Amino acid sequence: MAQTSCLVCCPLVANSVEETVIQMQQAKADGADIIELRLDHLHNFNPNTQLQIILNQRPLPIIVTYRPKWEGGEYEGEEATRLDTLRLALELGADYVDVELQVAPTFIKSISEKKSRNSKIIVSSHNYQSTPSLKELGQLVTRIQDTGADIVKIATTATNITDVNQIFQVQKGLHAQSEMTAGCNDVHACALHIPHDNSEAFGGDRILTRLKILCHTTQFNPSLHSCVPIIALAMSSRGLISRILCPKFGGYLTFGSIGIGKESASGQPTLTDLLKIYKIKSLSRDTKIFGIIGNPVGHSKGPILHNQAFREIGFDGIYVPFLVDDLAQFLTVYSTPDFAGFSVTIPHKEAALQCCDEVEPVAQSIGAVNTIVRRHSDGKLIGYNTDYMGAISAVEDGLKGRLSSGDWENISPLSGRLFVVVGAGGAGKALAYGAKEKGARVAIANRNYERAKTLASLVGGEAIPLEKLDSFCPENGMILANTTSVGMHPNVNETPISKEALKSYDLVFDAVYTPKVTRLLREAEETGATVVSGLEMFIRQAMGQFELFTGCPAPAKLMREIAVRNA
Repeated sequence: MAQTSCLVCCPLVANSVEETVIQMQQAKADGADIIELRLDHLHNFNPNTQLQIILNQRPLPIIVTYRPKWEGGEYEGEEATRLDTLRLALELGADYVDVELQVAPTFIKSISEKKSRNSKIIVSSHNYQSTPSLKELGQLVTRIQDTGADIVKIATTATNITDVNQIFQVQKGLHAQSEMTAGCNDVHACALHIPHDNSEAFGGDRILTRLKILCHTTQFNPSLHSCVPIIALAMSSRGLISRILCPKFGGYLTFGSIGIGKESASGQPTLTDLLKIYKIKSLSRDTKIFGIIGNPVGHSKGPILHNQAFREIGFDGIYVPFLVDDLAQFLTVYSTPDFAGFSVTIPHKEAALQCCDEVEPVAQSIGAVNTIVRRHSDGKLIGYNTDYMGAISAVEDGLKGRLSSGDWENISPLSGRLFVVVGAGGAGKALAYGAKEKGARVAIANRNYERAKTLASLVGGEAIPLEKLDSFCPENGMILANTTSVGMHPNVNETPISKEALKSYDLVFDAVYTPKVTRLLREAEETGATVVSGLEMFIRQAMGQFELFTGCPAPAKLMREIAVRNA
């Protein structure tokens, strides 16, 4: 498994020279390969005296960037002064200088005597509204190459996670072009020799199409530009995967901030997350991509859990967050073998049932899928539900701890109990189905009463309007399971039921696990009920997913330790 050579750059947006010098050392200690010096963030900056101070103290190669307001930066002064500062940076031996495409042709012509052999010019283009079409991106790459850039940089804005696929294709196409034209002056001939059955990453036909776009745009010169590295990223939270997966698809570098709140662009992860959670330095072209599909998804502990578990067993995979608006569209766009499996969370579990080619019987009966695996033999998407046993086994164990004794090998402690499920979505269906299978009587409370009635009829239970949950008390010793997002961070003061009403329940389960102890669980414990955190469900269902993803037993002890430590 050959690891990629993608570099990790830490952009510094400090307001003073002194703070910049401190942050440069921190970036090095945290594992950065390169530093980006954002001069436009420095207050009262004097390039003639302060630039050399910074460059002389750099512990790593440095990119000097002086981004103007018109390209999304902070600099609002004279353009001539800005460009003179970038020329000065080259004279002082800066390793890289970033210059915007709009001014690049004249700037590059002006530095022929000032640029050292070791300095590189990054020519950049930023689109803060959208991600252009693949054809437009190909033409943009060629325009940048034609300026004489040493490195191409394009940053777009992902309004949908599917936009990132175009960034991946540009990266992959240019990287493939660079490899295939090494020692060859005829890019057209090289492109035509790509086998049409080449399925690596995006398929031979798509690579061929991308190369034709790159080769046939105006004034493309393969002999000059065939080996120009590319930095291609999509900004915004929906573009996060472009930054994490950049090494796999041939990007020259990706950016990680020195800490939360110190980002230089929207959607930028921290340097620590890139190197510690995602271990992007170990990614290769063969690395399989897994992840959690949801909206919201930023709260998920899945990446922390699965990535470390992958490494524990030596599995070449990465697990990332997918912020998805339209599940069917997402699965259609990311349909290659690289994207090997997905966890599915709110609000897509029911839609996932319709998006899979095949669904296992339990998931079909539940009516919700929380795990999708791409079958190796034919690429079909197979749907599973690991919520069912993950949650029910956690509730059963909680009841066993409360009850003094019982023949638990032959009968479930849920048998005969009234099991009240709050929510009628994917997780609610899994809990309702599981409780019924264990012999419980089921009641469904939901904001949408019609959905509550539909689910109740499927499990032979009764439906309750959510507003009547507080007064629903046919007996004592009931079990409550909240499967909604009520109480999830940041809305930690919310709860689906009053504290007074909780006195009728022996056990309360909350599928929410951020925070670990929700208001619902805290108040339930104060009334004397046994409480079961959503963390237990999360751990158990994640172990089931891990085994479906890898075909290997889950490192259970490690996964539990990680989940508890990061709760």
